[in-house]
Amino acid sequence: MTPSKTHLVLIPSYNTGETVYHTVREARQQWSPVWVVVDGSTDGTDEGLLAVAAQDSQLHVIVLPHNQGKGAAVLHGLREATRAGFTHVLTMDSDGQHPPEKIIEFMQVSQANPDALVLGRPVFDASAPLLRVRGRKISNWLANFETMWQGIGDSLFGFRVYPAQMLLDVMENNYWMRHFDFDPEAAVRLCWCGARPINVDAPVKYFSAAEGGVSHFNYLRDNALLTSMNLRLFAGFIVRLPLLIWRVLSP
Repeated sequence: MTPSKTHLVLIPSYNTGETVYHTVREARQQWSPVWVVVDGSTDGTDEGLLAVAAQDSQLHVIVLPHNQGKGAAVLHGLREATRAGFTHVLTMDSDGQHPPEKIIEFMQVSQANPDALVLGRPVFDASAPLLRVRGRKISNWLANFETMWQGIGDSLFGFRVYPAQMLLDVMENNYWMRHFDFDPEAAVRLCWCGARPINVDAPVKYFSAAEGGVSHFNYLRDNALLTSMNLRLFAGFIVRLPLLIWRVLSP
C-alpha cells in the first residue's frame, strides 16, 4: 500500500487496554499512515504502541503526559499533521466500535470531495443500548437545526474525515471542543464554515465489559457538557442566521 501524502488516520486513545492494538492493527491493514495520540493513558499502552511503531514506519505515536480529553488529543494530532503537510484526517475511536474496513471508502469520498466533511452515519445492531440510540436523535435534531438542515446525518459518530486546516482553525479559535463535546460541535462549526456534509453508512459495534468494552462517558458530567455546548451553538446560530439562510436559499 502506497502511503498517502494527504490523508491520514488519526486515533485518539485513552485507557482502552488491549483493544487499541487490535484497532491499530486493523487500521494499518487498510491505510497508511496511521497516527495514534495516547491521551495520558495509565494502562501501559503508550509503551506498547511506541514499541509497535518502532517496527512500523507508517505508524506514528504521540504520547500526551496526562489525560486532556478526546478533542484535545485530536487537536494535538491536527497540529502535527498540518505541519507535516497532510490536508485531511480520518478520526476513529480506539475502542473497536468503529469499522476499519470502511476507511478506504471514506478516504476515497474525501479525495473526490476535498472541501467536504465526510460523516459516518451509524448503522446499529442489536448490541446498541436503546438509551444511546434514542438519546442521539435529540443531538442530531439540534445539530441540524443549528445548521439549517444542511445534512448532518449523525452528529455524535466520530468516524469521519475532516479537512484538517479548517478543523484546526476552528479549534484554535475556540476554547471548547476538548472533551465529549468535540464531535457534535465540530460537525456544526465546520458546516458554518462552509464544509458540505456527505453522509456514508458505517456499522457500529457495542461491546460488553466481558468482551473488553470500555466507556469513559459519564452521564451526568458529559450530558451537562453537551447541554452547555448546545446553548453556545444556539447563540452562534442566531448570530449566523442571515448567512445560513442565504446559503440555503442560494442556488
